[in-house]
Amino acid sequence: MQVSENTVVTVTYVLHSNLPNTDKQHVETADQTNPLRFLYGAGMMIPGFEKGLSGKSTGDKFSFSIESADAYGEADETAVINLPIDIFKVDGIVDMNLLKIGNVLPMSDNQGNVLNGRVLGYDDANVKMDFNHPLAGHTLHFSGEIVEVREASAEEIDHGHVH
Repeated sequence: MQVSENTVVTVTYVLHSNLPNTDKQHVETADQTNPLRFLYGAGMMIPGFEKGLSGKSTGDKFSFSIESADAYGEADETAVINLPIDIFKVDGIVDMNLLKIGNVLPMSDNQGNVLNGRVLGYDDANVKMDFNHPLAGHTLHFSGEIVEVREASAEEIDHGHVH
């Protein structure tokens, strides 16, 4: 069976990424003990990933790159903002361990949506946060193997995910 709309696809892969003019860096691995299983065509995966697997069958190996526009998009400068340091206070005190540069903090916007922001820096008045996806602006490089392709059940298709 081939990877196509409404199939459940199980893959192992190694993901590397890089920014323009930089070397590839390892991001993650999905191996035999923890493969990725998803409903193809349900919109849960980045489009370039699904495109790279289309038409492949169990046992097929793959290797492809996805430009940032077809992955997590370009980094958006407007997603880097300064927030008042006071919003990080608990009982009037800022936990400085929380504000370590590089820490990713769950935050909420005015509508209650949870956003992950990475701490870029801070001073006495503000904390500079980056709310871009960590792989925004990166070219993604996948290599791996199709472990299994099967028809999705009616329930999986109806719910939009693998059971």
